[in-house]
Amino acid sequence: MAEPTVERADGPMRVTAPANPAPVVRRERKQSRVWRRTTMRRAVTEGALIFVAGRLLAMVPIAAWPPALYPLAQVAVLFLGWIVPPWWAAMRVVSTRREKMSRRFWWLGPRLALVCAAADAVISLALGDASLLTGPTGTPDLPRLFATGRDALPLTDFLATEARLFVILLVFYTLFVVCTRLANGGFMRFTMPAGDGRVTL
Repeated sequence: MAEPTVERADGPMRVTAPANPAPVVRRERKQSRVWRRTTMRRAVTEGALIFVAGRLLAMVPIAAWPPALYPLAQVAVLFLGWIVPPWWAAMRVVSTRREKMSRRFWWLGPRLALVCAAADAVISLALGDASLLTGPTGTPDLPRLFATGRDALPLTDFLATEARLFVILLVFYTLFVVCTRLANGGFMRFTMPAGDGRVTL
């Protein structure tokens, strides 16, 4: 690179910068494949798979867990079923630097809640219901829908249970997605003029 030259004129001394300065090379840090941003559809799918993992983990009976691992297993069920899916989906969606909350992010929570509620209905029909603290709570719901007597399960009760779960997931997932998006890089972002340029806070 050429050195700056000094020119002496009748006036004060002035320094002339080189005509072609060397370009500045910026190294971008590579993202791992785990944290690479993806599409909205794939983010919802991944969040639903995490919910299914927690739902299946809740189906493990208490007797199958060692006493020392049982509390950790319940914490894992809580995180996988309620906290991790909306957080993971909100963090995985690719977005512009200035985008915080747009229409598609407002719909992310309801979409994820709908898919997770449908997955819970399938698991309940095939394997049965489960409780956070007690594990499985009964036999699969599909045979009970066609049974008679004390073990019978009315279709209205099954639909009411799944609808109640969907409403709970809808409220919780929507709030969690909104908080995650707002907390990702600051709660407020606005631009104001400053001199010849603009400053973004």
